Amino acid sequence: MEVTSWEKIEAEQLSDKITRRVVHGQHATVARFFLAKGAIVARHEHESEQYSACLSGAIKMIFDSHEVVLRPGDVLLIASHEAHAAEALEDTMVQDIFAPRREDWIRKDDSYLRR
Repeated sequence: MEVTSWEKIEAEQLSDKITRRVVHGQHATVARFFLAKGAIVARHEHESEQYSACLSGAIKMIFDSHEVVLRPGDVLLIASHEAHAAEALEDTMVQDIFAPRREDWIRKDDSYLRR
């Protein structure tokens, strides 16, 4: 077991408005994103279940059938293979948990985030 802090984890600048810090375990991935106001995460889907917790700001999660706005304290479960996109309505910090872990991120096959 290793103790660290988010500030010690290298920040990946994915775009001019999205920064990610990430930890991969054997079976899950935990990530913390900073999304500047106006940041867009393109529509995508993945095998992993996703638990998104809004820590600050506001983010609109966009699904084929509806939209949800997350604010601090809100947690959202996104099912495996459920297509979604996102838009930061304010400067926003989100923490996401994925299970199983995000193999696509490990391979750097995450171009939908790098725009």
